[in-house]
Amino acid sequence: MIRVAFILALLGAPVFAQSFQPPQGCTGTLTVQYRACIVSNVWTCAGDAEGDQWIAVFSQMGPFQVRKVDREFQWLETYYAMPPRTETMVLPAPDPESLTVLFGEGYDTYDFTTVPSINAAPERYVGYDRLTGETTVIDGEPLLNTEYAYDQIDPQGNIISSNAGRQYVSERHRLFFFGTSWSTDAPDEQFDASPVEFIYPGEAGFFTDQPKYGCGTIMSSYEATR
Repeated sequence: MIRVAFILALLGAPVFAQSFQPPQGCTGTLTVQYRACIVSNVWTCAGDAEGDQWIAVFSQMGPFQVRKVDREFQWLETYYAMPPRTETMVLPAPDPESLTVLFGEGYDTYDFTTVPSINAAPERYVGYDRLTGETTVIDGEPLLNTEYAYDQIDPQGNIISSNAGRQYVSERHRLFFFGTSWSTDAPDEQFDASPVEFIYPGEAGFFTDQPKYGCGTIMSSYEATR
């Protein structure tokens, strides 16, 4: 309950300092500064299952999403700021997302459903991740290049949205990192949120809540990214 209360307070706070601390019993591990005025902070917590990680994503207006993922990058819990809501993944998934499969075979499909805490319909996600075979080094961090596509589907089987993109994944961290994304209805309207800096404990800028790149030119968006 301490972690949930911390997350809800974090998402609801209107003003932030230059950094914040993870909740009690948790340890910050990584900060990533992205293009498109986004920064994320990653932490782990004692008592969670091995491999579970928490990711908080900030724009220049503050945090807008906190997500808990497992070692396969399943979206276990997601907390949103605008509008305030939470979503929980239905486990076990019919086709769970698996970094182990992706790293081992180069291609992974998934089919899972999230259930919101408010009076809203569940949403099903069906898609794939594929390694392109290329590696990109950003700020000294070797990242595998991926392509992805997924449909977001309502309980009646209607497709709410279809999204695709290219992003990065780290074998070291067992995390995906943003890249370029688009709606399949408008493939020419691409949103580039690629990483710029990877910051570790003890380094300047670690666990900041202030994005650095692109804030003067665009408004952060996370709609078509994973």
